[in-house]
Formats: sequence, structure tokens, C-alpha cells
Amino acid sequence: MNTAGHTDAAGLDLIPFRGVRYVPERVGNLAAVTSPPYDVVVRPDGLLHLESADPHNIVRLILPQATTPAARNQQAADTLRDWLAEGILAPDTEPSLYVYEQRDGDILQRGVIGALRLSEAAEGVVLPHEDVMPHVVEDRAALMRATSANLEPLLLTYRSDGDDHAKGPIAVIERVVRRDPLLATTTEDGFHHRLWPVTDPVEITEIQSGLAAHQALIADGHHRWATNLRLRAEHPAPSAWDYGLVLLVDTARYPLRVRAIHRYLHRLPVSEALAAIGDSFRVREVEGPLDHALAVLAEAAAESNAFLLAGDGAFHLVDRPAPDLLARTIRDDHPEAWRTLDATVLHSTLLDHVWRVPDAPEHIAYIHDTEATVEKAERDGGTAVLMHPVREEVVRDLARQGVTMPRKSTSFGPKPATGLVLRGLAF
Repeated sequence: MNTAGHTDAAGLDLIPFRGVRYVPERVGNLAAVTSPPYDVVVRPDGLLHLESADPHNIVRLILPQATTPAARNQQAADTLRDWLAEGILAPDTEPSLYVYEQRDGDILQRGVIGALRLSEAAEGVVLPHEDVMPHVVEDRAALMRATSANLEPLLLTYRSDGDDHAKGPIAVIERVVRRDPLLATTTEDGFHHRLWPVTDPVEITEIQSGLAAHQALIADGHHRWATNLRLRAEHPAPSAWDYGLVLLVDTARYPLRVRAIHRYLHRLPVSEALAAIGDSFRVREVEGPLDHALAVLAEAAAESNAFLLAGDGAFHLVDRPAPDLLARTIRDDHPEAWRTLDATVLHSTLLDHVWRVPDAPEHIAYIHDTEATVEKAERDGGTAVLMHPVREEVVRDLARQGVTMPRKSTSFGPKPATGLVLRGLAF
């Protein structure tokens, strides 16, 4: 594997790789072969839609469909091998870092895709902020073992000083985007995607030097990060498994959107949820439409923990929890910033203590789309718990303290499209 420009710096250590990409002449519409990250494609109808969009859609690799886990992973490995043999996918001729741009209206995100060293030191340089589920890590690890590939990048963020932009990654990015892109496409969500190779050793070194002084926050991909660390430990070093595929975004220049991930409680009707709350929180009915109810939630969340319940044809604002209830149900060995998180109060106080709902798939679904969460609750009779997003600064500060948030506490975006560039571990 190419390790040009490798450093032993204590910060981020990013190296070029030979990206594996779709051959445009073989797939026609590049947008039709891309997908959101695997964990966003949660509904069977979404999976079917992607599979139907093009016979070579990347979802056939990241979420293969078969009767057993072993069969699914083998299917993905066979599909990847076939697509490479048929010239559907092909590795680039030389190692590269890749500048990646996403744009939709006022939203502009640019970053650098590369292979990030997964050394012991990197575990303190890359900061997780959420817990992971062991069975998901094992599922992703089995898929990566079978395919010997990084099929989709993690999204990592860092923050440079404002005066860093005359040099380093941002300077290179803003030079590179004036050139003709390697690829450009528009996905059905309206986002325009462009990708440029960076092969000049001077520009690669400039990017690497700028990153070497920074830590990064995992914005999206906690399970993939844990998977990469597990697989690195399984393989004797040095090897291609010492690196993982990432997109690094400087949020001082290109701020990400931070959205909430909502909960749907399958077996708890709204009437029972409200009855169980009693007078331990303030409960008020809020008029619709959804946008107005979310605005009321945002206003309430600025003053206390607040949630919006839906599913019975109305919206119910649940806020101002009783202090004595929080004192009894929230552990006191964590920083105040963690103890006052909405996600902490939801899981420790409401789910565990008031509603007694286990955090298991048969009881709770985690859904990114707000309207979809409400629609599911209305249709199936459970309770939608709508959350207000956490600010990035809070997430980063907790991560630096080594404190993880309840899982699925945040959704950073826009997320990179899966399928634009892969990393084969044999190249």
C-alpha cells in the first residue's frame, strides 16, 4: 500500500490511496448508483428503491440481501469481485487524496477524502461522542472482512484557526475546486456532488502538514470507526488494515448541519406515554403544523429539557422535568453538560424510569427524518419522540473530556454520498 507522505505526528495522519470508482461509461447515470450511508437506509422501501434505481447501485455492497449473515457477506464479496472484473468499478491509476464537495442552495461542504492511520495514538486523536452497539460492529466487521474494502467513508470534523486558511487543507481545497472535477453528479435529494483528485506531492504534503496538528470529532460513522479499530487489531502490522477511509471537514470554514435523530416507540401509545409522565414534567398540547410545533420545541429546549410527542393526531410538548426526578434518575459521575443533555434525560429518566422501555430494536426505532417519524407513529399507533438538535460545540467539548453521549444523539450532515469513491485494501 502507498504510504507516501506518511508522518509520525501525534495528530491526524492522512495518506493517499488508489480510489475505486464507478466507470461512468458502464453505469450511465452516476447518481443512480449512489446511496446514503448504510444506517440511513433503514426502511425496506428505501432499500428497494435504491436496488431498483440501477442494477449496480452501491447498496448491493453495503446492504446485501440474503437469508443469513454469512450469505449476505459472501454475496457482497462476489458482487464486488464481479463488478471489478467486468469493469463496472475500477481503481484509479495512482494514489490520491480527493477533494469532495457537496452543495445544495446555501449549503456548501468541502473536505478531503483519504486513508487515515488507525494507530494506538489515533484513538486519542479521533474523538467518538456516542456509544456503539456491539452487534452492529460485528456485522460491519464481517462485511469488511469478506469484501476487503472500505465501502464508505466516515465523516470526521476538525476546527482550524481562522488564520490557517492561507495554507494547509483549506488552501489546497480552494485551489483544487477551480479545476475540472473528476466527476460531478446530482443526487435525487438535490445535492450536487463533485470530486477532484490531489496527486501533486507538494499539495499532499500541505494537506498532511495542516492536519497533523489537529484532533477530529466523529460526526458520522461511530460503528465504522469501531469496526476499523477491531479489524486493525486482527491483522499484523504493517498492513492496509492500519488505515480507514474518511472524509475530513474543517467546520471553521464549512460548518455542518447538526440535526436530531428521533425515536419511535413501537409498543407505547401516546395516551399511555402521557399518563405515565403525570406531573413529573410539564405537558402541553401544541398546535400544528409540524414546522410550528418544532419551533415551539426549539423555544422550550433553550430553557430546559424538552421533547415533542406525536402519534395521536396532535403534538404534545413535554418539558421542565421535576428537579428531584432528575436527581434520582441521572447519574452524577458525569459532567453537567452530559447530565443536562436531552438524550440523557430521555434515556435515563423517561425511557428507563418513567416508561420502562428497553433500548432494543423491537421497542425503539431511531429515525432521522422528522416527518417519517410522525407518519410512522400515526400509522402504527406508537409514540414519536421528536428531539431538538445538540450544538456541535457541546458534542466536541464532551468528546474531548472522553465522555460519550447516548447513542444516536446527533445527526451531522450533509453526509457523504456512498459510492463515489471506495478503498480496496488490495490496491
